[in-house]
Amino acid sequence: MARANRHHIQGQVWHITHRCHKKEFLLKFAKERRRWLCWLFEANKRFGLRVLNYLATSNHIHLLVVDSAPNVIAKCLQLVAGRTAQEFNKRKQRKGAFWEDRYHATAVERNDHLIRCLVYIDLYMVRAGVAASPTNLC
Repeated sequence: MARANRHHIQGQVWHITHRCHKKEFLLKFAKERRRWLCWLFEANKRFGLRVLNYLATSNHIHLLVVDSAPNVIAKCLQLVAGRTAQEFNKRKQRKGAFWEDRYHATAVERNDHLIRCLVYIDLYMVRAGVAASPTNLC
């Protein structure tokens, strides 16, 4: 089946998820999640990605971003995902896929939907039973 086209809508908010290959826990250590976050900041610096919220779990990530120009999201995620995978594979002396297929992007309306999405990302680890409250994540 053909892949869905990516769309650029100036100012559109997107909720992006990206899973590790075969749902493996490749981001289970804080060091791996910090490297992903460093590359996210680098993508922000290089391409001007506007990040509203983010979360890196042990086997996937959540991003809430604003589409500011054509291909900004794609370029940023290519940089972040690619460099995170390269560093991990080199450090662990492994080969193969790190990420499962392409990232998934869902358009978010700028109303209650946006607020619910922000809360969803903030409380995700609490719902998963990993933390007792959002303050325990810092």
